[in-house]
Amino acid sequence: MEKNSKIYVAGHRGMVGSAIVRELQRQGYTNIVTRTHRELDLTRQAEVEEFFAQESPEYVFLAAAKVGGIVANDNAPADFMYDNMTLEMNVIHSAWKTGCKKLEFLGSSCIYPREAPQPMTENCLLSGPLEKTNEAYALAKISGLKYCSYLRRQYGADYISVMPTNLYGPNDNYHPEHSHVLPALIRRFHEAKENGAESVTCWGDGSPLREFLYVDDLANLCVFLMNNYSGEETVNAGTGKELSIKELTELVARVVGYTGRIGWDTTRPNGTPRKLLDVSKAAALGWTYRTELEDGIRLAYEDFLHNPMRAER
Repeated sequence: MEKNSKIYVAGHRGMVGSAIVRELQRQGYTNIVTRTHRELDLTRQAEVEEFFAQESPEYVFLAAAKVGGIVANDNAPADFMYDNMTLEMNVIHSAWKTGCKKLEFLGSSCIYPREAPQPMTENCLLSGPLEKTNEAYALAKISGLKYCSYLRRQYGADYISVMPTNLYGPNDNYHPEHSHVLPALIRRFHEAKENGAESVTCWGDGSPLREFLYVDDLANLCVFLMNNYSGEETVNAGTGKELSIKELTELVARVVGYTGRIGWDTTRPNGTPRKLLDVSKAAALGWTYRTELEDGIRLAYEDFLHNPMRAER
């Protein structure tokens, strides 16, 4: 990408999209195109086609998505599949039709099988059954990845994909029921501290292992790949490090300053038992993460404290 290349970031108000915009600006890119959902509904094909015909972006970061935690995914699978598949296909197809030089599709590590060998390499895709609680979202993401791959094979389109592990950081969703585990814990322990609660009950039994990547590190990788990678196979984005949910809760409690008791509700789902990405491919390309988990949680907690509107939703 040239510094004045026209770059469209789809989903620029979300956690990932906003981080990509920050990274592009940090690196001196000056021609960044964005649209709010009110200005452009990506699930409406005619609107998307009109936007691409008028703007003709040279590069596209497809970070827009309907996202949520275990409960949201499990309760509304049809919504998660329809919205994500529709917006993905609309953006990717319109980009291709209007001659976009390069598109980068952002997926999720949930595309990999529930029982995939650990750590999960990029080539384990479609090698086994998915985790049922987020199967619909995963199938939508797989479809977007595969459509990029097929456009490359059939038409030579330079469309790539990146699969992040669990993300957190500025502009996260802290909703008490619809958020992912780390922001949900930040909110829960903050409110417990503020209310003087003697105990906090967390979901499951604390045994699942998870990997977390600070979203600004992902954004750095996204820009790096746009400039340095043109392969058909996706690229995993993570740290290569994991910890149990129990260890995570204790770490978040310490950062937030909550000193009460932590209990576990084993009637609630655990989700996938383990999701560690093999990040050797990104490392071989010359990239590695920068933000350690405790430092990142401190930054995320600061974001929570200073974004009251986001904290309330």
